[in-house]
Amino acid sequence: MGMTERQRVFLQQFWELYKEVKAPLHYSDVAKKLRVSNISAYDMLRLLKRKGLVASQYLLPKRRSGPGRSMVVFYPTQHAKAMLSHPFSEEGERLEWEELREKTLQALLKRKDEYDEMLDELLSRIPDGRSPLLRTTEMMTAMVLHVSQLGGGAKARVLKESRRLIAAGESGLAALGGLPLGLMGADDPDTGLASKLLSHVEGYQEDLGRLSSESKKALSEFFLELVKVVEGEKA
Repeated sequence: MGMTERQRVFLQQFWELYKEVKAPLHYSDVAKKLRVSNISAYDMLRLLKRKGLVASQYLLPKRRSGPGRSMVVFYPTQHAKAMLSHPFSEEGERLEWEELREKTLQALLKRKDEYDEMLDELLSRIPDGRSPLLRTTEMMTAMVLHVSQLGGGAKARVLKESRRLIAAGESGLAALGGLPLGLMGADDPDTGLASKLLSHVEGYQEDLGRLSSESKKALSEFFLELVKVVEGEKA
């Protein structure tokens, strides 16, 4: 049973909401809590139901006795609970990400004199329709590639600050979105590239918001691997 990153994140959020209220939920309540449209919430719940991850039941509205219009409410199945306890175990998404991670690290090692070309390639590819996890991965790679080209002591200073941010956890990943703006004031930066990076920051922040804690942890570890490579260490 395959799932996209978007479906898995929605399921994770739905599961957390269900645990909070301790009762099945109407799709409109789900939509309000997750800040999506009613149609989007209903369609996603129906899709997850077809995958066996969500079940539904019909209830009469509260404070109404006798005949009346029932409403459908949803709740996660035991299958969903088991899957969320072992993230990525049934998804091709994580395998695709692992392939991208390995491919990126190998490319950085083999193309040390071509980081500018790699950066151009990444910036042209980031806005495409792939998953938030993959887009975020490539945005982080682009930021590190740009930092690697800074002159003087700017490279070491920025990488040190980046490590500090990553050590802060999930909030640090979000704070990395401010790196392109900071690069525009760094020593001898390519302001054109910094501007291009800056244009992707909003999408980067939105993508991060769609990821699970497990995905964010994997991204943090990947970022540290990137830094080691551009500093000349073995990842």
